[in-house]
Amino acid sequence: MIQAFESGTLELHDFYFTGDDYRYRFEAGAKQRFIDVLREGFNSGVGYKGCVMKWDTVIQEKTAELARYLAGRSRRGDFAEPAPLLERIDNRTIRQMILSLTQSEARRRRIGKSTLHHLRKKAHDDSSFSIYRKVQQRLAAGVS
Repeated sequence: MIQAFESGTLELHDFYFTGDDYRYRFEAGAKQRFIDVLREGFNSGVGYKGCVMKWDTVIQEKTAELARYLAGRSRRGDFAEPAPLLERIDNRTIRQMILSLTQSEARRRRIGKSTLHHLRKKAHDDSSFSIYRKVQQRLAAGVS
């Protein structure tokens, strides 16, 4: 879900609220885009047991491992490996780039003074922050 929002595949306007059961629902087109993101994630490779497997295969292996453990046929259950890699937009590289960005360079990339000020303020903190997609693209435009 995080990847879908950070990549711009899903936006807030893709959801609607139903007052009768107090749930948010996906628009039809957004459902398909989200399924595509999930499919891509499940089909991506991950290192496990000395080889590269797809996530759907790893989930199947872990399910069988859990069943053996619960049935008492195995005394060991390792559910920590492999761990998914969750990448944040506000990683250390982006933070350093924001902090080193000069006003003239920001102007050249069409990033306004107030936006740069806000980004610098957030980049100094350790907490997570978001960057609008257009600003992300403009930041990335200067990276070779």
